[in-house]
Amino acid sequence: MYNRRKTRVVNFAEQPVGGEAPVSVQSMCNTKTENVEATVKQIKELEAVGCEIIRVAVPDKKAARALSKIKSKINIPLVADIHFDYRLALMAVENGVDALRINPGNIGSNQRVQEVALACKKNQIPIRVGSNSGSIKKELLKKYGGPTAEAMVESALRNVKILEENDFRDIVISLKSSHISTTIRAYSLMAEKVDYPFHIGITESGTPWRGTIKSAAGIASLLTQGYGDTLRVSLTGDPIEEVRVGWQILKSLELRKKGVEIISCPTCGRTNIDLIALAEKIEKELLKIDKEITVAVMGCAVNGPGEAKEADIGVAGGIEEGLIFKEGKIIKKVKEDQLLAELMQEIKKL
Repeated sequence: MYNRRKTRVVNFAEQPVGGEAPVSVQSMCNTKTENVEATVKQIKELEAVGCEIIRVAVPDKKAARALSKIKSKINIPLVADIHFDYRLALMAVENGVDALRINPGNIGSNQRVQEVALACKKNQIPIRVGSNSGSIKKELLKKYGGPTAEAMVESALRNVKILEENDFRDIVISLKSSHISTTIRAYSLMAEKVDYPFHIGITESGTPWRGTIKSAAGIASLLTQGYGDTLRVSLTGDPIEEVRVGWQILKSLELRKKGVEIISCPTCGRTNIDLIALAEKIEKELLKIDKEITVAVMGCAVNGPGEAKEADIGVAGGIEEGLIFKEGKIIKKVKEDQLLAELMQEIKKL
């Protein structure tokens, strides 16, 4: 469907990123990493909704020491997010993480990056070089007149070069800005220079409502241009929503399939049931269902089944009642207050 950029494959434990592998969905814990119980609990919850790679903050030695305990209790690759202190990266490697994320703007001297690269090479641990618009070195900001796409690309390439000079090429690159246009341009420029996989997202996108819209606009734009091998939706909220939004973006672009897809009409003057409330209840119930099916929620009994022919199952409202249909064919008529229960019963039969 989309002409996806060709890249090498980088393995995060058993999760491939790049090449022909599907675009994977990531998130990041907001627990204190040293609180192993809370962190593992959140990771398990994220696993349950489809998180495929998880990242945790490692701001100090306490967090670094906790990584091995966390790793032993989860089922998805664990990435350590390191800023400022390269020694924490070395500790993370010693504690068995599956990947590192470092930032070229703040990790330190070339010698320190070299030490991290050698440790990762020895242990077959990939490195994500993350260049964010908010952490670019002053000299590059001065050179380019601000946190431009060009500044982000040069910042990342400096660290990539150091890694390559140490014969290290298990690299994933991210170039995130809070501005969609800057982010797109940065990935476009980088794509001309390397064949490493891209981790994509719009950084600091905002609260769940605003951030979902902004992330969907930016991430979808990148994916339709062929950029992106793994993604994170960055929201100021519950990480579970990040995963759900990430999957919904991929499903909307028909790049991945997972769980239930809901299609619903926007309502109009022909609607004679409380369709908005019904749709919200159905959506909530369907979060518990792990079936790759399409469910339609339509407001008009006249056009509903016809407009939702491609749905596996659905409802269409009438006057204080509604129709339940499968593959465009009506199978029963029920009272409005029974629509939800009857629909869920039919879905369980599928």
